[in-house]
Amino acid sequence: MQSEITHNKKKYQVNLSKPIDISIPLRAGETNVNAWYVKPVEITPVVMGDWIGDVKKGGAVNFRNIFFNPHGNGTHTECVGHISKEDYTINQCLNTYFFFAKLITIYPEKRGYDFIITLNQIKTEVRSEIPEALIIRTLPNDAEKMNKHYSNTNPPYIEPIAAEWMHQQNINHLLIDLPSVDKEHDDGKLLAHRAFWQYPSNIQKHRTITEMIYVPNEIVDGNYLLNIQIASFENDASPSKPVLYALNEF
Repeated sequence: MQSEITHNKKKYQVNLSKPIDISIPLRAGETNVNAWYVKPVEITPVVMGDWIGDVKKGGAVNFRNIFFNPHGNGTHTECVGHISKEDYTINQCLNTYFFFAKLITIYPEKRGYDFIITLNQIKTEVRSEIPEALIIRTLPNDAEKMNKHYSNTNPPYIEPIAAEWMHQQNINHLLIDLPSVDKEHDDGKLLAHRAFWQYPSNIQKHRTITEMIYVPNEIVDGNYLLNIQIASFENDASPSKPVLYALNEF
């Protein structure tokens, strides 16, 4: 399905029949990606007396309960409600779903025991054309990200000044292949989250952060049409399915 879109007075062709899914599926068990010390995803059939919601076990239908934590069990999109006293929900804050996005790849800089994505690195890769949504793929980038257990590993993170710069540039959606934009143990400061959402002084409730994506190496850096799909949870975050579409300028 070929479509044409216009952005900043430029015209692009996009083939909507060729999506690039950059989410990590939610799978039951220990092989699923995991962070923040949460339990693995559980997907189990409902049992009521002698009735079971599992066709393989004699049930008429598959009828399962699912237990998961959106922040710790896979790709998720969150709103400012993640850090606010106010009850903002992702279902209320995200109300448009297609964005002009830029994918960049960064090898975080080592500083002491930490690996940090710096403002200078981001500005170098973004250059002059500022997108609505910024997608950050970190190196090394192997398939282990699909099932890595991040708890107590001190993953790389974004320095707060870079998140402040994103605010100044009106980047409204940030996607990253790590469990958080902030340091794993930071005494609850969450400085990059706060700078991106400008909480609490100038709340940007239309902005979202999507974490624990996976962008395969064969997907080249550059501009894409991004579709962020969520479940309609009245919660600060939802499991999500960010999808990219290649853009051809004409």
